[in-house]
Amino acid sequence: MQPKRADANSGRTPAQLLADREQRLLAAVQLERPDRLPTALFAHFWISRYSGLTNRQAMYDYGRLGAAVVKAVSDLEPDAYVPGHNVMAFGPTLDLIDYRQLEWPGHGGLGDNVPYQYLDREYMTVAEYDEYLRDPTGFMLHRYLPRAANAFKPMAMLPNYPSVLHTRIPQSLAVYANPEVRQLLQTLITAGEEMQRMQESGAKIVAELKAAGFPLALHATCGAPFDVASDYLRGSKGAMLDMFRNKDKLLRLLERLVELLPANAIATADRNQGKFIFFPLHWGLDGFMSPQQFETFFWPPLRRVLVGLIDLGYIPVVFWEGDCTSRLEVIADIPPGKAIYMFERSDLKKAKKILGNRVCIRGGMPVSTLITGTAEQTRDTVKRLFDEIGDGGGYILDSGVGIPDEAKHENVVAMFETAKECRY
Repeated sequence: MQPKRADANSGRTPAQLLADREQRLLAAVQLERPDRLPTALFAHFWISRYSGLTNRQAMYDYGRLGAAVVKAVSDLEPDAYVPGHNVMAFGPTLDLIDYRQLEWPGHGGLGDNVPYQYLDREYMTVAEYDEYLRDPTGFMLHRYLPRAANAFKPMAMLPNYPSVLHTRIPQSLAVYANPEVRQLLQTLITAGEEMQRMQESGAKIVAELKAAGFPLALHATCGAPFDVASDYLRGSKGAMLDMFRNKDKLLRLLERLVELLPANAIATADRNQGKFIFFPLHWGLDGFMSPQQFETFFWPPLRRVLVGLIDLGYIPVVFWEGDCTSRLEVIADIPPGKAIYMFERSDLKKAKKILGNRVCIRGGMPVSTLITGTAEQTRDTVKRLFDEIGDGGGYILDSGVGIPDEAKHENVVAMFETAKECRY
């Protein structure tokens, strides 16, 4: 599987093209004008559909997904791309652990071409706040993971090691001979081997595309403390009620998450030898929180995570989902030229006016144009965005939510081709 030579008519080597693309992105982050409008390929199942695969095939067939990623990147020639395996190819592992937080293509009665379905549930009760705050790791092992996947249920039987010391340590080993725990350990090994196969397949594609001149757009993922509390612990209803009924406990939880969340993102980014850390944001949008709630629960802990990563040399890529136009003045309060803000439905003209000297703006291409428009309409939109948002630099072209699964192929091709014509 060999990618065709990137920018085949440019006369530059893949190593030179890689450096060009990395510099183009860095210039945009630093609010400068690169040689031309930078692009990022951020897509999920559109990539597999572009090669004729179903969503389910993309999740289960590592080799065919790899070929699809190479085809999409080679054809579109973006300045950076999001690796496909780490966002799609989880099917076999999800099956092995009987995962309960998602439904996915071909699972749970869903069709082979539907996207992921996240199951919003309460995974931590109000009564368990103190237990989590006292021992987050213990809570995750004994409470959370058994609720997240049926295979993990025997973890509830594992010893509470902070209170197991001296001769009680060897005595605690008896639980590992329990038939249910034995099965747990074997399942973990099997699932771990499967995940290694997936990651090795994905890493091969990343290496091939890097050799062809294409860098990654993202190297790790993190989250906003409030989103983690809402999405994965309390559930959306629980977190919403806690803003009124359990404010102090919720704020203490958010403070704890500020300390905990960056560690895995940093380790992953370092392992992937990059600096871009992705933050998909869910609950800070205008339609969910009042400005006062945003400035109490959402922004302060998120800002601490962002600034902490920036101080360490990382580049947050913050995806403001929904409409966050009313928050623009508040979220401008970060170090200039150190982050990317990606907007789904916010007013980009207003964002450019308020944030243009603070952060690089990414997005702009309407999902509706890519799905229902024409190639000509797509080209016109790219040129308009370049004039209105790209003026002065500090802008990366992308769709508001990345490339939607249903986007017309000819429109996506037109989007990337036109961007190459937009030169400063």
